[in-house]
Amino acid sequence: MTYFQMEEISFGYGTGSRNVIQEFTMRMEQGEIVGILGQSGCGKSTLLRLIAGLEEPKAGRIVINGRILVDQRQFVEPERRGVGMIFQDYALFPHLTVEQNILFGLHGLSKKERGQRLKEMLELVQMQEYSKRYPHELSGGQQQRVAFARALAPRPAILLMDEPFSNLDTELKNKIREDLKQLLRAANITSILVTHDKEDAQTICDRIIRITR
Repeated sequence: MTYFQMEEISFGYGTGSRNVIQEFTMRMEQGEIVGILGQSGCGKSTLLRLIAGLEEPKAGRIVINGRILVDQRQFVEPERRGVGMIFQDYALFPHLTVEQNILFGLHGLSKKERGQRLKEMLELVQMQEYSKRYPHELSGGQQQRVAFARALAPRPAILLMDEPFSNLDTELKNKIREDLKQLLRAANITSILVTHDKEDAQTICDRIIRITR
């Protein structure tokens, strides 16, 4: 059964403008990791913004696990979509510790449940020893692990990753790729990776969708 689908999605900035995305369709199974590969300006990041609810398509529909997020009749607000996002710069809160960053999105849980989920996430990304540190006290790779833990903590329906390795040097990037693949497998989370780097997509993803301008 299809877990996630985008059907005939079209999007453009402003009325009368040429569409950045034209009748785009994709389907994913639960737990699948799909890479969206293409050069800058081809609409890769826009697709993620549409899934997250940060943009509204001109036409088409988006469905996760049988729940319609957007079509011609309805639009579910971003905070109600259950979508996790990882950005290029990790977007960690500099004034919060590692554990406070991870706990940030867990408002709806009891104190006990939040503590248990925090423990699970720290173990998953192997950052137990760093829970009291602040982002500036961590390496780039460690910051990225925390960003993944924070995104995964609320158990999102889908995880969106926008060029998550662009700020890492080559040696660290190679290691993080493998770590991330294992993390996503362990979490069994349906994920979309947007990248211009073929090696990123080939290392991590089950399959690749190429987008051209």
